[in-house]
Amino acid sequence: MNTLLLSDSQKDIETAGEILRNGGLVGIPTETVYGLAANALDGAAVRKIFEAKGRPMDNPLIVHIQDISEIRKFSLVREFPEKAEKLAEAYWSGPLTMIMPKGNAVPDEVSAGLDTVAIRFPEHKTAQRIIKAAGVPLAAPSANLSGSPSPTTAAHVMNDMNGRIDAVVDGGECRVGLESTVITLVPKKPRLLRPGGITVEDIESVIGEIDIDDAVLNKLRDGEQAASPGMKYKHYAPKARVVLIKGSDEAFADYVNSHSGKEVAALCYEEDKALTVPVFSLGKKGDYSSQAHLLFDSLREIDKKGGLKLVYARCPETDGVGLAVYNRLIRAAGFEVIDLEKI
Repeated sequence: MNTLLLSDSQKDIETAGEILRNGGLVGIPTETVYGLAANALDGAAVRKIFEAKGRPMDNPLIVHIQDISEIRKFSLVREFPEKAEKLAEAYWSGPLTMIMPKGNAVPDEVSAGLDTVAIRFPEHKTAQRIIKAAGVPLAAPSANLSGSPSPTTAAHVMNDMNGRIDAVVDGGECRVGLESTVITLVPKKPRLLRPGGITVEDIESVIGEIDIDDAVLNKLRDGEQAASPGMKYKHYAPKARVVLIKGSDEAFADYVNSHSGKEVAALCYEEDKALTVPVFSLGKKGDYSSQAHLLFDSLREIDKKGGLKLVYARCPETDGVGLAVYNRLIRAAGFEVIDLEKI
C-alpha cells in the first residue's frame, strides 16, 4: 500500500474525506495526538485500524465528531446525561472524551463489545474539517504501532504507518501532546479513566466530585477489561527499558551517575544538571504542560538515537496535568519504579 502524505489544503482534506467514506484509514491531526481514523459507523473499516496498529480487539476506540448535533443525528448514544451537557458546554471542543451508553448505530468493533461508547469533539480545526469532509463520525485511536509512544507529528505517523494505511494529513505539531482526558458518565458518580489536558480539578469545577479509577495509577487487575483506551498494562513505551526514579534532584543525579554506562540515558527536567549519560528532555520542572507536550517526542528520540537499553526517568508529580504525564510514564515503564528514599 502506498501511503499518501497530504497537506491541510481543502483539496487534500476532500481527498482524505473520500478515503474515509470509502472505508479507508487516514492519520489525522488533533490537538492531543495524531489519530488513526476510520468511519466509526462501519465495523469492517474499524477492524482495519486494529490490523494496522497491531492493537488487541478488546481495547475500545474513541468516536470523534465535529459538531455536537452529530451525537443525536447518528444515534451515537442512548442517553446524553445532564452532566455531559455541562461538560460539553465547558470543554467541547477540546481534549475531553466522555463515555456514555452506546447507541444502536455504533458497531461492536468501536466499543470492544462494551455497552458504552467514548465520544470526543476535537478542537483542532483540521480534524474538524476532515470529519466534515468525511460526512460521518470517525473512530480514531492514536496513529502509532500498538504499545509504542503516541505520535505528535505527521512524521511520527509515517514512521509507524507508512505502507499500512491509505493516507496521513499533515496538520502540524500537536498542541497538547498527550491523549484526551477520558471520563465515564455511566456510573451515578462519574469516574476518571484516563487523565489528560482537562484535569480532575477542571471537571470537578463543573460537575462536582468525581472518582479516579484505580487503573489511572495502577495496573489493570488480571482478567479486567479496559473500559477506556490507554488502560492497558504497558503502553507508550520506547524499545529501551524505562525505569521511573522517585527522589530529589540531587538523589536522582547521584543514582543515575552511579549506574551510568554507554547503553544508559536519562529522561529528566531541563533544570537537571551534572548527569554523565545522554539526556532527553521531560520539560521544565513544575511545568506540566511542557512535560505533556514533550513526552512522546522525547520517548521517540530515545529510539531514534539507537543503542540505548535503559532509560532512567524522573517521576512526575500527580496534581493537575502532571497526573496525565505520570499516567503515561508509569505505563511506558511497565510500572517499574525505584523510590530512592526506600533504598
